[in-house]
Amino acid sequence: MIFNSTTFIIFFFVFFVLYWFVFSRSLKIQNLILLVGSYVFYAWADWRFLAFLVGVSALNYILGLKIEKQEKISTKKILLYIGVLQGIGGLAFFKYFNFFVASFNDVSQKLGLSLNFHTLNLIIPLGISFFTFRTVSYLLDVDKGKIEATKNWVVFFNYVSFFPSILSGPIDKARDLVPQLEINRKFEYDQATDGMRQILWGLFKKIVIADSCAVYANIIFDNSAVCSGSTLVVGAFFFTIQAYADFSGYSDMAIGIARLLGINISKNFDFPFFSQNIAEFWRKWHISFTSWLTEYVFTPLCITFRDYGKFGIIISIIINFTICGIWHGPNWTYILFGFLHGCFFIPLIIKGTLNKRRKIARGSTLPSIKEFINVLMTFTLIMFSFVLFRANNVEQALNYYSEILSNSLFQIPVYPSRFDSIIVLFITALFFLVEWIGRENHYAIATIFKNNSIARWMFYYILVISILVKFGKVQDFIYAQF
Repeated sequence: MIFNSTTFIIFFFVFFVLYWFVFSRSLKIQNLILLVGSYVFYAWADWRFLAFLVGVSALNYILGLKIEKQEKISTKKILLYIGVLQGIGGLAFFKYFNFFVASFNDVSQKLGLSLNFHTLNLIIPLGISFFTFRTVSYLLDVDKGKIEATKNWVVFFNYVSFFPSILSGPIDKARDLVPQLEINRKFEYDQATDGMRQILWGLFKKIVIADSCAVYANIIFDNSAVCSGSTLVVGAFFFTIQAYADFSGYSDMAIGIARLLGINISKNFDFPFFSQNIAEFWRKWHISFTSWLTEYVFTPLCITFRDYGKFGIIISIIINFTICGIWHGPNWTYILFGFLHGCFFIPLIIKGTLNKRRKIARGSTLPSIKEFINVLMTFTLIMFSFVLFRANNVEQALNYYSEILSNSLFQIPVYPSRFDSIIVLFITALFFLVEWIGRENHYAIATIFKNNSIARWMFYYILVISILVKFGKVQDFIYAQF
């Protein structure tokens, strides 16, 4: 059951009626209905792992209470390690066991050894990367005294399995989400209409922009061995736009759906393609994940390597982004993607501008020439790094880069339906124009045409019609696989 499907629309309509108009008088019952709805949503996606999700929730709920009450430091640490190892260990087992076994077998064969360990027929639980990071951060925060352990098991189980964000984030921390689950929620018309508006924009991003770009990105990447360098650049561009519109579209829908339930979850994207350097890009891309890594990985590493100055920061950030790459999945392309992005930070660290923040086009409609060049260079860097993200393996990625750097880069791009793709590029350009105009808002169309109701509703109708034209061709979200 995915957001851009008729099944979800029916599910959410029934759930919404029960949540607000049948069981809203009692917070306990409303939270219980929310938990049941989350479990139905998750079980619909893959019922086989519902017991696993419940078990993870129960274990971390108990561990949180025990850690908070335990006065003996050594015992407290043991309880924390149990929870963290269960989370990270479970994630590593399901996502990476076969990858490590296959990699070990490949290395042993190259060394002339006859080792051949068997892989397992594993099915990865949906959303494990996301709910694992929630439970791990919860235990770490309880251990550090940043939050109190949640006493209400229904609230905690809801925190772990909250259905708008369980499959692809955002990764909310307990200190942000749990307090909202512990208080009475009232239906607010303005909040609901704002949520619907953000859902509409998210649907447009996913169905009209991302899925349209996916058609051409897939054609080019699937036939990259016979494409010219210029065509491969077009493919990289289409995939970069697809990845952004797909994932940020999901986040917009998740945030909007949560707002319809009276709950605010984390902003996950902040117009990252208007960034002027790589550090700014990662402050604006998958914000909940990068902030999680910053707090629980990068900062502790910086403290560990603080005596090594800038070299220590470089080591910390490369480790941090290599972990970021590994998190995405069991493929060397993701690991290299993360490592490469860590290396992108080195010039900023050396120059001492890592934490320098630049607000683009401050007090102006258009960016300056320097700002535009910075944005263009950053986008180009991101676009070519995303080849690794999309490639099936390292060999395909290297061949892709090799052809781009060949003389065929200067040929006219050739691929099917070039006229249709030009239309998609035109629509994408209009999409980014709207994003640019609305870049100061929480999401692009939050206040669009706010002083002209006729223009505003005409704009909404255009979005709705374009979505309906494409709606029957449902495609999964990219980040659902992670």
